[in-house]
Amino acid sequence: MSTVHVVGAAGFSGAQLAALVDAHPYFSLGQVTARADAGRRLVDIAPEYRVDAVLQPLDLDAVGLGDFAAVCYPHADAAATVSELVDRGARVVDVSSDHRLRDAALYPEWYGFTHPRPDLLAEAVYGLPEINRDAIAGARVVANPGCYPTSILLPLLPLLTAGLLAAAAPVIADSKSGVSGAGKAPNERTHFGSVHENFLAYGIGRHRHAPEIAQELGREVVFTPHLLPVFRGILSTIYVQPATGVDADGLRACLRDRYDAEPFVQVMEAGTPELRDVRGTNLCRIAVDASGPLCVITSAIDNLVKGAAGQALQNMNLMLGLEETEGLL
Repeated sequence: MSTVHVVGAAGFSGAQLAALVDAHPYFSLGQVTARADAGRRLVDIAPEYRVDAVLQPLDLDAVGLGDFAAVCYPHADAAATVSELVDRGARVVDVSSDHRLRDAALYPEWYGFTHPRPDLLAEAVYGLPEINRDAIAGARVVANPGCYPTSILLPLLPLLTAGLLAAAAPVIADSKSGVSGAGKAPNERTHFGSVHENFLAYGIGRHRHAPEIAQELGREVVFTPHLLPVFRGILSTIYVQPATGVDADGLRACLRDRYDAEPFVQVMEAGTPELRDVRGTNLCRIAVDASGPLCVITSAIDNLVKGAAGQALQNMNLMLGLEETEGLL
């Protein structure tokens, strides 16, 4: 059994991850930490997960050499903790945004802080298992991808790598997320009265996931996020112009060939994915359809599982040399 400390377990992603670790056949749940909620049982905060562990402040002295840690703090709060954990010999999956961008100069602009460890940014492996599996296996620090980027990168990366998209044409990602994607801290935009029977676009041209998407794709994407009046799930609708001589069938065939052996990516032959198809799972479901001169790609994930906690567990499975499906099927 390998010990996994879940740091910041009172939030939506942290509670989901603690539950996955607690049920895992080869992981033992270590410290389950929180700041404001220290002293309370996790099951009392998130009764849907039935994890009886008592939340406590993080005790770095109790982190052993070779332990695993998943840091689920909000952005800007995680970097210092990740640094301390790595220096103590832990292998860390950062579920926050603090190690996703490789260029330290981007953090003041997009996240409002100066990154304290550019060396760890250079070392961190971007934790999209279907793309970076081998590098993740040997990593000390894995940057768990953002939820929106996961839903966009999985369908687009194989198509760009294969040269199947028109190089000069814009790629447009129109993405919608459940309210849990905004985190647990309430604000005026995410409380029930604002979300119920409402739908809106936000962060146009300035969402923090935009540079992450551009970094991994190697090109800019017109990315517009929307807030759905549901709790969990992401649906991305991506508009692309195929290269000359390529049609929707060709794009679909490329994705099918690339992901045929992947346990958590399903390319649909007909129909389009829905949030209910993936709720509570680590799946990404993808469909491709023709629409005039363009092709429309739709993808769906659960933002708290494949978009956060499930992907973090998938990464830890790889880091320990386990089947990456352990604890996720």
